Amino acid sequence: MKIIQAKKTKNANWEFLNENTPLNNPLVFVFGDRLSLENLEIIEDIKNQFPYEHLVFGSTAGEIMDEKDFDESIVVTAMEFEKSSFKIKKANILDFDKDAEKLGKHLIEQLPQKNLKHIFVLSEGSFVNGSALIKGLESTATKAIITGGLCGDGALFEKTVASYKTAPKPGEVIVIGFYGDTLEISFASVGGWKPFGPERIITKSTGNILYEIDNQPALDLYSKYLGDKASELPQASLFYPLKVKEKNQKNSVVRTILSINTEDNSMVLAGNVPENAKVQLMMSSVDELAGGAYEAAKLAMKNRKKLPEIGVLVSCIGRKLAMDQRVEEEIEDIKILLDTKTKLVGFYSYGEIAPFHGEKNAILHNQTMTLTLISE
Repeated sequence: MKIIQAKKTKNANWEFLNENTPLNNPLVFVFGDRLSLENLEIIEDIKNQFPYEHLVFGSTAGEIMDEKDFDESIVVTAMEFEKSSFKIKKANILDFDKDAEKLGKHLIEQLPQKNLKHIFVLSEGSFVNGSALIKGLESTATKAIITGGLCGDGALFEKTVASYKTAPKPGEVIVIGFYGDTLEISFASVGGWKPFGPERIITKSTGNILYEIDNQPALDLYSKYLGDKASELPQASLFYPLKVKEKNQKNSVVRTILSINTEDNSMVLAGNVPENAKVQLMMSSVDELAGGAYEAAKLAMKNRKKLPEIGVLVSCIGRKLAMDQRVEEEIEDIKILLDTKTKLVGFYSYGEIAPFHGEKNAILHNQTMTLTLISE
């Protein structure tokens, strides 16, 4: 595999991390802040620097390259596969009446299933129901593992943009299918958050909209715990996510709030929150979050036959805000466990997609570090 990486920070020229030699039909990830990706002059500049066909764009809540974290920048990673191949399909959720499950089913039906090894998803992140999207993607009983993430918009929470080949726009969902027996792809997703306070029951919800907890208005109860910080919702929820555990499920998931509705005291979360599920508030420290990233790297490296050539990191904006100036520690901890030659690229997101370790069905996570490690 041949890999070329470059970054462009605000008011600076392009900086290539290695020699910019021509590649043959590479897959190109372009992660950057939303305002930059909406600038057509910047998009043309990217295409001039990387004159290839398969450019995949996604807006972020922060960019990751090498061992560094960036804001208001563009990071580009071009990957030429020597023995493997990939297929890319896209659709816009606005064309499906915001029905994420229907869109997911449409996309998976477009991907050839023969020899399909892995699927990476880059999705709209501001209003999509990630749980429903995954359900649609897994509707054909595909044998491929699914990982990826929801795009971000910094701490603005206004809208996200993504695209394949064309200028980025709202509502886009892109899936990349990887094919080939020589591919080795591993993954892991770990948070580092710990629950506190009483465990309660979700008594009224619809999909990813939470109305009542213990028969009390969800927003009122949540705001009571936040105290003065309630006026800063939904951003404040990134520091105090919810632990949700469904009946008969072994593992719990972390959920953050995308938006609030003060008229009916409800909260819209990034994934489904089923009725009768147990729910509890969570919190963390910088050391615990960095420890979660280290654990994710350990799990992703477990039983690999070959060292990874590229690591795609999808972390959560909540982790970035909570870790603040120490945010790069979680990236550095990952690099410690990987080979020094492994290239790292990624972004801070509004949601992460991966199965629990040792399982096959994907889950929408919030507030985790999710890794996808690739080699040929």
